[in-house]
Amino acid sequence: MNSPKSPNGNCQIDPITSLKEMFVDQVQYGRIQQGQCPARRPVFLRLHGVAHGRFEIVPDLPESLRVGIFGQRESYPAWVRFSSDIKDSLPDYQSTVGIGIKLFDVVGTKLLSPDEAAPTADFILQNMNVFFVDNAQQMCEFTRASLNTKEDHDAWLAEHPETDRILKAMKKEVPTVLASEMWSVIPFRFGDKRYCKYKLEPEWIPEGAEPDLQDPGYLQRDLQQRLANGEARLRFMVQLQIDPLSMPLDQAMTEWSEKESAPIHVATLILPQQDILARGQTEYGETLSFNPWRTLLEHEPVGSIAAARKVVYQASATLRRDVNGQPLGEPETPRSAAIWPSARGPIVRAAIHPGIGIARVGTSTEPDGYFLGPEVVHPELTMAGEHRDHHGALKRQAAIFRIYGLNAAGEVVDELTSDKADIHWHAHLANRKAQWYQFKQPMDIPDSATLAVPLRNPNLQGDDRSCLVIDPGERHISGINKQGPEYHFDSGHFMGVNVPLGELRTDDKGRLLVLGGHGRSASPEGRPIYDPTAPDSFNNAADWYDDVSDGPVSATVYLNGQNIPVDDAWVVVAPPNFAPDVIGWRTLYDLLMDTYIESGWLPFPEKVSFSKDVLPALQRLSNLQWVNQGYATLFGKGGQFDFDDPKLIAKLAHRPKSVDQDPYHELRQIIYNSFRLSGQTAVDPRSWPWQYGDVDFPTSAPDRDKPISPSAYLSMSKVRSTLLQRWASGDFECDWPPKEEPARELSQVPLAEQPDMLDKAALHFCLADAFHPGCELPWIMRHASLYRAPFRIRALPKEQAVPSDYGSKLTQSIALQPDGPVYAQPAGGLTRWMALPWQGDSAFCRSGYDIKYDPYLPTYWPARVPNQVLSLRNYLKVMDTSLPRDERIFAFRQRDNWLAPVLGTLSNPAKPPQVMLNMINQFGEMALVEARPGIEDDPDFPAVMFVATLPGESEQSPHMGTLFDHKLAGSIEQNHQLLRAGWLSHQQLEAFNEVFKP
Repeated sequence: MNSPKSPNGNCQIDPITSLKEMFVDQVQYGRIQQGQCPARRPVFLRLHGVAHGRFEIVPDLPESLRVGIFGQRESYPAWVRFSSDIKDSLPDYQSTVGIGIKLFDVVGTKLLSPDEAAPTADFILQNMNVFFVDNAQQMCEFTRASLNTKEDHDAWLAEHPETDRILKAMKKEVPTVLASEMWSVIPFRFGDKRYCKYKLEPEWIPEGAEPDLQDPGYLQRDLQQRLANGEARLRFMVQLQIDPLSMPLDQAMTEWSEKESAPIHVATLILPQQDILARGQTEYGETLSFNPWRTLLEHEPVGSIAAARKVVYQASATLRRDVNGQPLGEPETPRSAAIWPSARGPIVRAAIHPGIGIARVGTSTEPDGYFLGPEVVHPELTMAGEHRDHHGALKRQAAIFRIYGLNAAGEVVDELTSDKADIHWHAHLANRKAQWYQFKQPMDIPDSATLAVPLRNPNLQGDDRSCLVIDPGERHISGINKQGPEYHFDSGHFMGVNVPLGELRTDDKGRLLVLGGHGRSASPEGRPIYDPTAPDSFNNAADWYDDVSDGPVSATVYLNGQNIPVDDAWVVVAPPNFAPDVIGWRTLYDLLMDTYIESGWLPFPEKVSFSKDVLPALQRLSNLQWVNQGYATLFGKGGQFDFDDPKLIAKLAHRPKSVDQDPYHELRQIIYNSFRLSGQTAVDPRSWPWQYGDVDFPTSAPDRDKPISPSAYLSMSKVRSTLLQRWASGDFECDWPPKEEPARELSQVPLAEQPDMLDKAALHFCLADAFHPGCELPWIMRHASLYRAPFRIRALPKEQAVPSDYGSKLTQSIALQPDGPVYAQPAGGLTRWMALPWQGDSAFCRSGYDIKYDPYLPTYWPARVPNQVLSLRNYLKVMDTSLPRDERIFAFRQRDNWLAPVLGTLSNPAKPPQVMLNMINQFGEMALVEARPGIEDDPDFPAVMFVATLPGESEQSPHMGTLFDHKLAGSIEQNHQLLRAGWLSHQQLEAFNEVFKP
């Protein structure tokens, strides 16, 4: 947009005409000339929401207060508009909030347009009780200086310090517009010889989540959530002038003391429960015009600021409506509060799904050495061998992206493929880990308040640090079944070393496939991966790189020759999933849903579904039996809390007819009490889930006596805690067993539900916790500021340089500042917070660090990096019905150390740096925990078992065995088993545990 012209006019002779010229002719019309569509207001253009309601006069109002509007009727229909006076480029944080109230059925001539017959009247208020200038002349001078140059603006404020003070005070931290006190600022007549100001204050507002002030549009989401939860009631007050000297009429900067004249409650603005984003509601509100002169003579506005508003507001509304092709007059009747059905029509735009796609590295270099990531949350189980190629190498997981055509109402019309549209895909992968800051712990927790994290590779400064970024740039692809070198991300370098990050392909329908790298990690200069004398080197190897990555995915789509807008997506290339069908206790999808609900983007579930909201939280405890011995003992098959047992599920799903006849209330309460609830500060490893949290558990000798932070253990989110609490109290829907089998492939999902399913499935197989730093993605994923919409990462504009001026050390205040690193993301912006290289972290985030408490629990990431697993040899014993049953049960309950292949031998245990290097070299040879047939209808054995299988291992050659035959277990729990078996002495145990301390 071009800079506005210098304003003309004379503020001393005709300030009101000059203000109209500046606000309307210059600013508003200038924006329209630059292409603003639709035309918008010049001020208070940031819309937070439009709502319908009623304006009820206080019953038994004294006759002296029954003036004009307050004496005509008992109630008026009303529509209101909440907004802020800030630019689109700025967040809601610290804004001046206002409300426009339009009443209907107000009889009488209006001052603004005496000939107009529409029975409407307006009130305008804002969350400041004074104005920043006294009169129209000062307003004109200030506006003129502001539109000239920044120097003129600053100079004017320097000469008017009280204006400067008020402007700064107007930048308020507003948690919710409904709780904000608002004032009319200017005075009005109140009948014949009295004057007043208006005030609006909350009487009752519905519940809402704690606002996320980093979310740029949090005020709209908060208003949407609160009015979806219930009715809001706001008291409309009149403050009468009782002293003309202390309460002047044309000195808008002077506060009218509420101690001297207390505001009187004369009416109540009631906003009933509603969806402020219902069809047509926002559009209707934006067509409305609000002017304080649209009122009765008894309420005439007073003062030069009021006179200016009359002219400027009317001219602005006329221009806006005229440009937008809207009627210039007032509506005679209010819009119906009915909820209209969604519109249907042709495709006008499109969206890429999943919004966040997940690819994974693998060692296979075969052309077909990959598999597609899950597209439903209950796909067919991964059977043994499916994720390896014919050489035994680990296949890469490809992220697949689809495009859905949407109509004007946002409804899914069709999936767009190459036979229906001309599709051109664009994707950009990058790795910024080595250029970013070290990882120590998440920056958003109380424990990090004083943390100052240095840069990785701090020896390189300025422009030299660009060699630490692996950025091959954007790639483009279109057509069907396309692949080839031209689509490879193979031109990025790390300190002069070429590091390929993956490639693009398309399938037979033109859908996009993104394949990541091959898990390559190295140091060009041969630097050590870990220095035991420098603990900060763990997760932060200097002069090292890996080839995980992330970045935006977009598309250009021509439908019937027309270019339609496309909502873009993001792709993340993550480490392998060594247990593909084992679901973490809290998935990344769960975390994002919690984030969106707590920030008000999505409504809290009206009803608690046992099958959707409760059972998954329980069954995932049992699901972890395949990757951790402790979980297997209590939650596994035959365990005390086997949540896969239909008999136990039936009890937990039983919904009583009355509180007095609830046979399983105590059982539900005991289970609920067993969880670590949101906000719980007690440090107790016994609470469920048995998982570590965001703060490192103190395990080394110097730290063992330090107090353990509550953040060291994983707690439930606020949303999950509330859902389980309602279930425990009996407030839930029993929808178990489900009426239908879950979809095993996307084609079984109704078209309208496919985009949501894709968004969920991609993240359902990723872990949310513990963010230390995380398996696939880091702690920043729980911040609404990272997203522009649910499941849509906020991308840094292509033309904008990647911010790199956060200083030599990253602090909590810098990390979380508005528009900071947890805001718009460049390619590589998500994975830069992760461990470097990822293999080192995977080799050491284990379980059972406190052997005095438990050798297996708590644990970190067993669903992706297993702890103890059912070996093929023990599985074969279980399936051998010729063996004694006790021997088979014993074999089933035995779990072997998944990490044993990288830990060295009993006679030559590997030290931590070597363990990490072994993981780098051997990660593709680690066992995969995959499904094998079990035993049907057996009380001790499940019908499906998840068995750890090494590459090349088969029923004829189960060489993994118990892993004790020739390997050192190398973890605390397995060393204890060796001790009990007589393989180790207590002295050896102490020595080995010191070597393998985390």
